[in-house]
Formats: sequence, structure tokens, C-alpha cells
Amino acid sequence: MVAMIGDVLDTSGLSLWQLITTRADLTPDKQMAVDEAGRTMTFAAFRDQCEQAAAGFSARGIGEGSVVTWILPSTFEALVLAGALSRLGAIQNPILPIYRHREISFITEQSGCEMLVVPAMFRGFDFANMATDVAGNAFPVVIVDPDLLAGDPATLAPYQPAADQTRWLFYSSGTTADPKGALHTDLSISAANNGMQSGCKVSPDDKTAVVFPITHVGGLVWLFNSMQTGVELLMVQAFDPVSTPQWLSDNGCTCAGAGTVFFQMYLAAERARADGTPTAGGGNRLFPDVRIFNGGGAPKPLTLHGELMETFGAPLLNGWGLTEAPINTMASVDDPDDKLALTEGRACPGVELRVVLDGEVLAAGEEGELQVKGEQVCRGYLDESLNDAAFDNGWFRTGDLGVIDDDGYVVITGRLKDVIIRKGENISAKEIEDLLRVHPLVGDVAVIGLPDENSGERACAVVVAAADTPINFTQMTNHLVDAELSRHKIPEQLEIVDALPRNPTGKVLKKDLRAQFS
Repeated sequence: MVAMIGDVLDTSGLSLWQLITTRADLTPDKQMAVDEAGRTMTFAAFRDQCEQAAAGFSARGIGEGSVVTWILPSTFEALVLAGALSRLGAIQNPILPIYRHREISFITEQSGCEMLVVPAMFRGFDFANMATDVAGNAFPVVIVDPDLLAGDPATLAPYQPAADQTRWLFYSSGTTADPKGALHTDLSISAANNGMQSGCKVSPDDKTAVVFPITHVGGLVWLFNSMQTGVELLMVQAFDPVSTPQWLSDNGCTCAGAGTVFFQMYLAAERARADGTPTAGGGNRLFPDVRIFNGGGAPKPLTLHGELMETFGAPLLNGWGLTEAPINTMASVDDPDDKLALTEGRACPGVELRVVLDGEVLAAGEEGELQVKGEQVCRGYLDESLNDAAFDNGWFRTGDLGVIDDDGYVVITGRLKDVIIRKGENISAKEIEDLLRVHPLVGDVAVIGLPDENSGERACAVVVAAADTPINFTQMTNHLVDAELSRHKIPEQLEIVDALPRNPTGKVLKKDLRAQFS
């Protein structure tokens, strides 16, 4: 018997594969996804394609507990691969397409990767060549160009994956040079989705923009939501600030995600239209069907909610979370405008939050580190040595500074962690600093995050010259490229100073640098 809550599935205790088969039985002919090439896929077709792909991967030795690392853009093939590996009970390790040789080598070695799945090319980068180089003879590489492996579903043994087993391994750059692998289950990703659903109230009539990497934990949350609600996914491989907003509009987008940088591009696209006059409530505006602007992952301007309401007549619903604990808070369609503009919503159902400073739990309105408990929190890290520092008697230490107001709404005020969040992705300042310090023209260096209108934050390298001739921007960039640092981590700004400000213990005063160069 299928349990329902209103017109959406009750996902309690169900694995992703159970959700896929249940949704296909409920609404087999409803459209699940459409892409920019005009392809469409129903929920029944999705289930069938997942089984065909599962048979293909099973024939290559993938089964329960197999670690499969995959890097694919936001395509039908990525959705099907996730479903196929769930059918087999594999441990999925999705990696963001922005990562390169350095990170992928570390991740595949630490995770015990048994197969690496990549596109041939994406955004001009040769993933096939990189994957072959990384893998060597350690594990096989499957190139999706453009099709997945496929086989006869009749060859598959009956299998019912357990929802409470580790099925996902998501890596986050965090605050260390090496990525950290967070262990998730179908239950934890489903709990994150339930949190999002509590605020966004997605229905089968909605159409949501998947404009960010499907390999991000938030991308997989939307796959779970599609199975829960029957929402249609509008799949975008590479966001174009001119063509993508129009394509989303033409396809009836109602949930326009997925973060500050996207919302600002939507506003820019509307303002660039022929008449140049924003018109809330319909007419010739972009997104005539939009209901919400849903997102998170990066700081938002205080005026953003008001701009979206004035321009499109739809609210900004921001949430707060991280790879290890996705969607801890979520704004709601029922929240007042001031809370939507100034906060990240309230704790999702089943989520506990507290604010701690120097070991003391603080009262409402006091600033400290936000700590969280709930089913959406990961089981810990693959590297167990990281767990003691990450958890405090069962509370996950997010490293984010914040305040919980008298009404329970959360305001993020800063970070204990020394990271830069560029377009929703974490960049370790220490990793860049360590690489720059070995350059002969660099005597000292601090990397800071500065507010950026387009990306949320940009990385700025503040350098003390080692000699009379300081390093220039091109030399810095070339050095980091040669060190195989991912392109998105390379600083977009370089400043030369005589000395870095430090406190009496020698710690660099990065807040002073931020004040100086913001």
C-alpha cells in the first residue's frame, strides 16, 4: 500500500530505488524531465532506462557495495545512472565537474573507487583523457559518449536495497586542502528533501530548474523530490545568462533555482528585455509561471527578495545547509517578507539547532557557531580521524557563525571555517596559500574571500613580495594551473602589500584585509 501525504508520497523508510518504482507505478505517463535538446522522459521510461543501465553495469561487475565515482553534467544520463546504481545497491560517489586531476586522484584513491564514469568532453575539457590518466590500471573507466552501458534487465537478480545503508559519498573541499568525504544514506538525502519540501511545497504541477551540477548533493535532493512529488525537472547542462532564462521561461518554469548568482542573472535577463520594464503579475515578463525562487549555498544581498518580488511577483526561499548536513533550515512560502529577506528560514521538521560559543550554549539572539542534529546529517567522514573534530556529542559542528532569533529564524553572520564560497562551492584558502608559498616571488600570502555581486564571493590573494619584483596576476595564475588546481579556485584578484597584518600570536588578521580590499 502506497502511503501519501496530500498529493505527494510519504518517503519514510524508502530507498531511492523504491521511490523510483513507486513513482513509475503511480504516474507512469507523466513527464519527468525535459532537456535543452528537446528530449523528454516519463517516469515509466526513467524506471525502464535505469534497469537497462543497471544490467549493463552489473555485467561489468558492479553490485552491492561497489564504489562507483561518476562525473556527469546535468543530463538524462546522469539521472539514469543514479537510478541504475541505486538499483544495484552500489555506493555512489558523484563529483562536481569543476574538479580536476588533483582532487579526483585523491578522491578515487581514498574512496577505493572500483569504476570511474565520465563524459568524453564537457565545456571544452577532455574528461576521458584525464580519467584514463587518473585510473591507470587501478580501475576501469566508462566514457559516456553519449550513452550509458546497457543490458537486459532480465539478467538482474531480485534485489531490495536498504535505505539505511551508506549509499552516497559526497566530497567537500571544506577547510582543508584535501577534500573530505561525507557518508550519506538514502534516508539522509530523503530527510534533506523533506526539509526542502516543507518550505517550498512542491506539487506535481511544478516545473523546477536544475541549473546546477546534478552531482552536487542538492542535485540529488531534487531527484528524490521528483520521485516524491512528481515535479518535472528542467535539465540544463551549462547555464548561459542569455539563452537559459528564456528556455526555462518557455518551458513553464515555476521553481526557479538555485542560488544568488542565478537569481541575479534572472533579474539581469528580465531587465535586458526589449521594453526594459519589470512587470510583476504577468504580461510579457520573463517567467510568467514562476511561483518561487528557491536556493541557498551562498550569501544573498539583503535587497534580493524585494527585487525578485517587484520584478517577478514571486518570493525568494533560501535554505541553509552544507554537504555534510544539507538543508538544515528552509524558508517557507508562508513566511513574512522581512524574514524571507533577512534570514535563511527556520529549522526544518525534525532538525535541532543550537548556537555554541566556547562550549556554552547561547540564548536566542546571541552569535556563535551553529550546530545541528537530524536525519539529514551524514554518518560521518570516510576518514574517521576527522569525526572527533566535526561532532560534539552527536551535534555536527557546521563551522558557520549565526544567530537564531526569538521566532526561530536563522541568520548566518560569518564562518569559523576559513573558506571562500564562490557560486555556492567551497574553496579552501589554505590550499591556495600552500601552493602560492612555494613560488620564488612570494614571500608571504593570505587568501581571503571578498563580496562579489555575481558569484557571492571571489578569492583574492594578498601577497608580500619575496624580492624587488612582485609576482603578477598572469604568473600567479600560470603557477596554480601548473599545480593542477581547479580553475574555479584560482583567485580572481591579486593585491601586493608590504606586510600582512598579524595579532601578537602571529595569526594573520584576515578581517583587516577584507576591510581593506572589499
